[in-house]
Amino acid sequence: MPEHHFIKTVVSGRYVIRQPSDEKPGRLFMGFHGYGQVAEDELAILEGIAGTSGWMCCSVEALHPFYQGKGMVGANWMTSRNRELMIEENVSYVNAVITELYGKYPLQDSLVYHGFSMGAAMAVRAALLGGHEHTAVMLLGGNIPPEHEKLEKLGKVHIARGNTDRLYTRKEFERDRKRLEDSGVSFEHCCFPGGHEANEKYLESAGMFLEQLC
Repeated sequence: MPEHHFIKTVVSGRYVIRQPSDEKPGRLFMGFHGYGQVAEDELAILEGIAGTSGWMCCSVEALHPFYQGKGMVGANWMTSRNRELMIEENVSYVNAVITELYGKYPLQDSLVYHGFSMGAAMAVRAALLGGHEHTAVMLLGGNIPPEHEKLEKLGKVHIARGNTDRLYTRKEFERDRKRLEDSGVSFEHCCFPGGHEANEKYLESAGMFLEQLC
């Protein structure tokens, strides 16, 4: 039988930011994109949410790029292979990005995580396993990872789903809502007309949630 070994190496991660519109120290809004997307896709969602002009919007790109159709590049957070190791490395990666941002820019302590689709699980892991204090977590069209039983550390949560979303089903959405309720987490939910996307109705609801955090 073959022996399996792992070795630590160094890879470069990529993130994109949009700085606050004024000179005051901004809050930090961290985003995680979906499967096959890149950092700019998630940044567009963060920027589209009403009331984010005073926030530094940062979108972190997954460490595993691949070619899609027509030569387009997308990225993936992880697969089921070596799952626990990939989770550990992804969380360490996000911690490093946040530490760098706080070292480079005048930011307030307020930190909010946002995840779309596959990135929703990454937002939850960053909140529960990461090394930085946060205020809230916003989840759009993606599951709360099943391995986490205690969700109290998530803080305030905004969880959303498009009514015609076939990737994040109604059953999965209701299960995640129940998990939040059972954990005593303060959360708001949003079911909007649309599919697996961040449309105008979602952006409006997400903006109202953010406004309440100020």
